[in-house]
Amino acid sequence: MRYSISFILLFFTLFSFAQKEFHVFPLNGKGMHGSPSGDGSLNNPWDLQTALSQTSKRVNGGDIIWLHKGIYTGNFISTLESTLANEYITVSAYKGDKVVLNGNSDNKVNYVLEVNGNNVIYKNFEITYFGDFTRLKSDKNFKATIGLNHIKGEDCKFQNLIIHNIPGSGIGSWKATGGTVIEDCTIYNNGYQGTRGHGVGIYVQNESDKTRVIRNNIIFNNYYKGIEVWSATSGTKREFVKNVSLTDNIIFNNGSPSGRPWSNLIIASGDAEGINVAKNIKVNDNVLYHNTDFNDFKNFGYGNSLTLGYISKALVENISISDNVIIGRNNTLNIMHAKSLVFRNNTVYTGYVHLATSSLPALKAGRLKLDHNQFYTRRTAGLRILKHKDYKLTYWQKTFGIDKNSQWKQLKNFEIHPVLKIQRLDKNPNHFNVVLLEKEGKDVMVDFSDYEIKEGASYKIYDVENRNRIIKSGKISSEITVQFPMNLSDFEKPLHNTIATKSANNFGVFRIGFDKQKEKKGFFSRLFGWLF
Repeated sequence: MRYSISFILLFFTLFSFAQKEFHVFPLNGKGMHGSPSGDGSLNNPWDLQTALSQTSKRVNGGDIIWLHKGIYTGNFISTLESTLANEYITVSAYKGDKVVLNGNSDNKVNYVLEVNGNNVIYKNFEITYFGDFTRLKSDKNFKATIGLNHIKGEDCKFQNLIIHNIPGSGIGSWKATGGTVIEDCTIYNNGYQGTRGHGVGIYVQNESDKTRVIRNNIIFNNYYKGIEVWSATSGTKREFVKNVSLTDNIIFNNGSPSGRPWSNLIIASGDAEGINVAKNIKVNDNVLYHNTDFNDFKNFGYGNSLTLGYISKALVENISISDNVIIGRNNTLNIMHAKSLVFRNNTVYTGYVHLATSSLPALKAGRLKLDHNQFYTRRTAGLRILKHKDYKLTYWQKTFGIDKNSQWKQLKNFEIHPVLKIQRLDKNPNHFNVVLLEKEGKDVMVDFSDYEIKEGASYKIYDVENRNRIIKSGKISSEITVQFPMNLSDFEKPLHNTIATKSANNFGVFRIGFDKQKEKKGFFSRLFGWLF
């Protein structure tokens, strides 16, 4: 026993010495400030660009770069890279500090933070634009910018980032970034106005056989689309719109700042040669929503939440859509150009479900597998193959042999449990995203008894559309339930925009945080807990 304890002590001692910590302060910050001539110590810290330029000889897997409180103004490029197998470099705000990267500078580059390099974690800070800038493409001094431009580098992780008010897309994560994870991020109010809205929440590609993971993000009120798994390029002879998993994301009201709803999620390619097609994409347990009046049973107007396929020569392949809530207006669900698809256990609220005639061969051949879905449409014949025919569910089932266990109802009979989602944050288990839909805008009681929350635990609730204000606080009841207020009106408008509107009173997305609850620790937890 004595030798075992000695070995454990030696192991943890070596571990603590192997892991290095470095410190960063704003270049011109008040009090302590970073410097290009610093050594990364707390007494002689780096500025941000110096820290992000370190080679793997100085900063490598297992090391942490701490960003201390402040506003870091400029445009930054990271070439950090871990050369150690399964070990990450971490770039994080320091232990609860508010860290903001402000890209509104005189530089001509088109990003706030550009990332090049494998196996790096970036987490717990904001990326935004402060002050005066134009969001009109026609203005002489306009500059389109990407908040986070992930050019290359596999197996990176972007966690708990807040990306907002960028005059362009929130995140661009391109084809040479396989295996990367984007999770627990809040991405909103990004984009600019040209002949239409421009700027999406996340633009993602993948050339690798490694799966890209986009998980538990909140993406809303961007000028154009929410997420694009997409390439507009034709003739490349390469495949780089593949192997992506989208799970537990909340994507809503994208297009609002430009005055027109756009797709909350599109999976497609514009390759006219049909080589670089969207394939091997999974969409599970997401909420896709556009502002909807559930008392208007006609449900007219454009309001697409999910589009599959863009041109008939690039049919999407091996797409799995399951357990999602998909709500919008006339054309909520567009299965436009599909070669193979599984569509199961989804709730769809729309004027019509749309399919293009290019999907007919796959439909007739049984490669479009639809079942166990709940469809709410304007008319009884609500399943429409464009320029071909409208189908009632019974005739649809008989003709194509699909949706045998699905149900159909008219819009006026729409029913859904008001708690659409309770999702615990992976890296902050005392915090939850909560999505509510109550047709009349009434307050909703939410049950947390499945989440190990104890009676009397303190909580704070934030509306993600007005995220800096606590809308309710208290202690949880003996029933382990919390009543969430709906019918809220205050929201954080996009900077330099007068068009965007808040979600309808029937829909709300919230973050609730519970105080950490004390737990009894075992011997080893008490002995070594300070290391973690």
